[in-house]
Amino acid sequence: MSDTLKNKKIVIIGLGLIGGSIARGLSSLQLAGEIVAVGRNEAVLQQAKNDGVISSFSTNIKDVAADADIVVIAVPSLTVENTLLELKSVVSENTVITDVASVKNAIVEAAVNVFGEVPENFVPGHPIAGSEHSGYSASTVELFQGKKVILTPMENTAADAVSLVTALWQVLGAEVINMPVDRHDEILAATSHLPHLLAFALVDTLSQQGESEEIFRYAAGGFRDFTRIASSDPQMWHDIFMANGEATVKALDSYMQDLERLRAAVLSKNSEELMTTFKRAKVSRDKFLELFENRSTE
Repeated sequence: MSDTLKNKKIVIIGLGLIGGSIARGLSSLQLAGEIVAVGRNEAVLQQAKNDGVISSFSTNIKDVAADADIVVIAVPSLTVENTLLELKSVVSENTVITDVASVKNAIVEAAVNVFGEVPENFVPGHPIAGSEHSGYSASTVELFQGKKVILTPMENTAADAVSLVTALWQVLGAEVINMPVDRHDEILAATSHLPHLLAFALVDTLSQQGESEEIFRYAAGGFRDFTRIASSDPQMWHDIFMANGEATVKALDSYMQDLERLRAAVLSKNSEELMTTFKRAKVSRDKFLELFENRSTE
C-alpha cells in the first residue's frame, strides 16, 4: 500500500485543519515523492515549509498542478467550483483529483458545471474527522487514525483513481467506505450537520437573553459538551448548510416533530412518555458508544 504513493507528487489546495493534517500525516510517513501546498496565506504556507510538512508551496494553482499525480481540494464547499475551474486548464487527464467537502451532491454539481460531466479521474471524498478548531495550527499527524473516510465515486469513475485515493487515506490510518452521493448527504445531514445547527442555535438563543453572562457563568459540563461544536468555523458551516440545506431541513423537520411531542409531554406531565423516550435514547446512545469503542480498539 505504501508503494502506491512512492514518487507521487501530491498537491494539497487549502492548508487548513484537514489539508494540513493530510500534509502532516504524509510527511511523517515519508511516503510521497513531493507534497506541495497551495493557499492564500503565505505566512501559513511558509510555516508549513519550515515545519518540514510540505516540500514547497505556491499561491497559484497553475504554478504547481500541471504535473501533479494527485490533487486534494481542501477548501470550503462553495469555493470548490472555482478551484476546479482553475484546475481544468492545467491538470492532465492522468491527474487524480479528490476533495474533502462535507457535502457531495454540491461537489458533483460543481464538477459537472466545470467539465460538463464528472471526470473519470475525479473521486469525491469526505473524511469523517475534524475538530471545533480550524486552520493549519489545529492540524495534527493523527487526525485520521481510526476514522472513516467516505468516497462517492460515480459510475464512470476510473477504478485506478479510486484505488489511488483509497490508498492515500489508508496510509493515513483511515477506514475507507464507498457510498452513493445522495446517501452520504442524507446521513451527514442527520449525524453531523443537524447537531451543528442545533448547537449554533442554542448558544445564539442564550447569548441574546438579557442575562446571558449570568446564564453562561453557571452552565455545567453538559452545556459545554453539547455546545462544543458551536466553536467551529462559521464560514465552513455556512457553506455546508447552503450546499446541503434540503437534506438538513428534512432531518430538522423530523427532530422538530419529536420536540413538539416532548414539549406536550412535559406540559402535561406525561411521565410514561418522557421515561419511554429517555430510556430509548439511552439504549441507542450506549449502543453507539459500544460500537465506537470497539472500532477504536480494532
